Amino acid sequence: MAERTVLLEHRGTPPVPARTGSLALGLLKTARPRQWVKNLLVTAAPAAAGQLFSRHALTQLALVFVLFTACAAAVYLINDARDAVADRAHPVKRHRPVAAGQVPVRVAYTVGGVLAVLGPALAAWLSSPVTAALLTAYLGMQLAYCVSLKHVLVVDLVVVTTGFLMRAMIGGLALGIPLSRWFLITTGFGALFMVSAKRYSEAVQMAGKAGATRALLTEYTTGYLRFVWQLAAGVSVLGYCLWALEGGGAPPTGVLPWRQLSMVAFILAVLRYAVFADRGTAGEPEDVVLRDRPLALIGLVWLAMYGLAVVNL
Repeated sequence: MAERTVLLEHRGTPPVPARTGSLALGLLKTARPRQWVKNLLVTAAPAAAGQLFSRHALTQLALVFVLFTACAAAVYLINDARDAVADRAHPVKRHRPVAAGQVPVRVAYTVGGVLAVLGPALAAWLSSPVTAALLTAYLGMQLAYCVSLKHVLVVDLVVVTTGFLMRAMIGGLALGIPLSRWFLITTGFGALFMVSAKRYSEAVQMAGKAGATRALLTEYTTGYLRFVWQLAAGVSVLGYCLWALEGGGAPPTGVLPWRQLSMVAFILAVLRYAVFADRGTAGEPEDVVLRDRPLALIGLVWLAMYGLAVVNL
């Protein structure tokens, strides 16, 4: 059916193209299914502890994955509802379901609010109070980011990085697995490396086009963002190497010292990813990995070595 234009009452506000597409499909699209792959990080801590494949672990991790996805969807819905007017003036974001009128703003707020309440509540009932507390903290932090923190220098990088770290922590907390200091350091600074590399790439691509992307990028210099991703990459590599060498004085229990050998693959992966960061082409982390076969292969080799080190083969 042809689209019709509905003018808002507010003078100067871009018109809303009223769409007749499915409301359910619009809500699903607003929940960003492509971003759900990030929530697979909930398996990181159990995998690092070698406790991934028990029936209890898989059941709990599946539950945590669903609950984290619901909480992330709540944030996306509320964010898009809040930014609907601004998104209508953007050449790309105006096609988002809420901005385009496929999902009414009130419905986006309502569904987002329901998911934000249900996520932690179900976590407290079906998982643990600690899991519920972490989900609540994630929601509070992300909603604060949507409202104001995304406009604060450095804090915006910290909030996005912490969101990744929370994903990596929650699986271990749900299963009662102690989180290693090396795990937290490597994961946290690894996330900061990818987040700042993405920001650096955006800054490079928008050079001379102020206002074309996120406004805060005009406040950063490319030199500063380069410093951040280089620092984060270095600390992440250092943390991983300290973990790998922590038991270096003891004789290997497996066929080969996989723990130490995995350092080579990890460092190669960081160096390969840094190529795209340096070029200014490091977008979404999953896109970088999937489109570059050598990086994907290095990642698989590292995963195999890491797995062998965890199970002591």
